[in-house]
Amino acid sequence: MYKRQVLVGVHDFPDPQLGKAVPYGVYDLAANTGWVNVGTDHDTAAFAVESIRRWWHGQGRTAYPRATRLLIIADAGGSNGYRTRAWKLELARLAAETGLTITVCHLPPGTSKWNKIEHRLFSHITMNWRGRPLTSHEVIVNSIAATTTRTGLRVRAALDTNSYPTGVKIGDAEMAALPLTRHTFHGDWNYALHLPRCPAIPAARAPQAAADRWDQALLADPTLTGMSHRQLDDLTATLAPDGDTQRGRPPRLTFPDQVLATVLHLRVALAAEPLAVLFGSSRTAMHRTLLKNRRLFEAHGVAIPPAPTPPAALTTLQVRVLALTDEPGNKIKTTC
Repeated sequence: MYKRQVLVGVHDFPDPQLGKAVPYGVYDLAANTGWVNVGTDHDTAAFAVESIRRWWHGQGRTAYPRATRLLIIADAGGSNGYRTRAWKLELARLAAETGLTITVCHLPPGTSKWNKIEHRLFSHITMNWRGRPLTSHEVIVNSIAATTTRTGLRVRAALDTNSYPTGVKIGDAEMAALPLTRHTFHGDWNYALHLPRCPAIPAARAPQAAADRWDQALLADPTLTGMSHRQLDDLTATLAPDGDTQRGRPPRLTFPDQVLATVLHLRVALAAEPLAVLFGSSRTAMHRTLLKNRRLFEAHGVAIPPAPTPPAALTTLQVRVLALTDEPGNKIKTTC
């Protein structure tokens, strides 16, 4: 008995008639379930986050109806790479849409094979369609969805025919406006995107009159810091013996400004990027300042609770950030 032979291509170049197939998988460690979104366009950050969105609406929110947080363990590169600005922007939109705080932990560069999705999902999908020519999108989706294991793995798959253009540029102002909090340990790899406590920075340039009304003293506004000017001065004096030390080059910020920036970071969730603009510092220096002072605050038992509601003064800060990041000489230098 002979089986009919099927001619197949040697390489996985896109077929001129059938097009391409781009699988993006989500594996739920706790439930041992998988979701694969099979795209037909480009593997972009927008496609990656759309795949997560489809998983959440199709499986996640049903399995975890009371969830308020979502943890994503992702590779370091590709469409969900830690340097990809669009990835963070799209995740911020997903967080706003779902109400979830989305925490991302990237595997270190070059260690994607540590990702459990490779061993618990994709390897079984590969074995399931082994030797079967993938002659159409339907065959691909059905082969993925038919994957099971003796340990109970179940997989769902769907075809995504949307277009995902490449070359999308994300500006400094958009990045500075993201409700993104970096972790103390490797903040470039580990960070959280949450519901903004303040309105998003407008896409258009702010009116010049609003920018001209800026007053540096506004940064210490009690509605922003949650404490009076006297209390802020007392806090600075308390921390100064351990924190106001100079090693190597002089710091870009005075110690009182360092304390103020840290208070704003903790109370109204201002990330390093907008703080660097507001204080005339660099993104790298501000990251170091926040990291050092958060440890200093903890060592002294100083807790800064987040503001229960967004202070109205945040709008003025946002206008200022947008005005400065639109000027060529004030661009935020980032590696996202």
